[in-house]
Amino acid sequence: MGAIALLATGYTTATVNGDAMDPTYPRGDRVFFERIDADEVRRGDVVLHRTEDGYENRPVLRRVIGMGGDHVRQIPGGPVTVNGGTLTEPYVKDGDPSGTAPAYDVLVPEGRLFLLGDHRANSNDSRFSLDAQSGSVAATTVQARALDNNWGLLLLVLTALFGLLGAAGGLAMEIASQVSRRASRSPHPPAPPARVR
Repeated sequence: MGAIALLATGYTTATVNGDAMDPTYPRGDRVFFERIDADEVRRGDVVLHRTEDGYENRPVLRRVIGMGGDHVRQIPGGPVTVNGGTLTEPYVKDGDPSGTAPAYDVLVPEGRLFLLGDHRANSNDSRFSLDAQSGSVAATTVQARALDNNWGLLLLVLTALFGLLGAAGGLAMEIASQVSRRASRSPHPPAPPARVR
């Protein structure tokens, strides 16, 4: 019952099987997600998205760097800038925001996202498909947003607990309803005849 409640509330989990999001989400890490729609995505979110090609149609975990209309730029060895402002990226592996990718300067098309991995030297992300829609992916391919693992675990436990409590409460109400129906159907014993003196 807890699993059913978990799905109904829009939360799920997945295990990381690559290194692109290391050190934030290392290989083998269990990540908790909330299901979201395209219009709920924000810059800085780590999202699970469907790939339009590659990865054997498995979802991919990446960080949202730019959204529709954003100007994203990076020169070799320099920081990533979005709309002229330098990104502060404490999550990047070894403090290297450029990895091995060439320089890029893109305008993200409307309705699309520019995504990067946190391990820039080992992430096949938007930087490597700049010829197709400036390397971006459709926002509608996003399936879920990663939650902080501690909060995710708490939500998972609470959801399962509420699911179990709800199921137990529903069962108790059904039993009480059945007992009440049976009691109302059973005939009342006739009243004893009055004695006349």
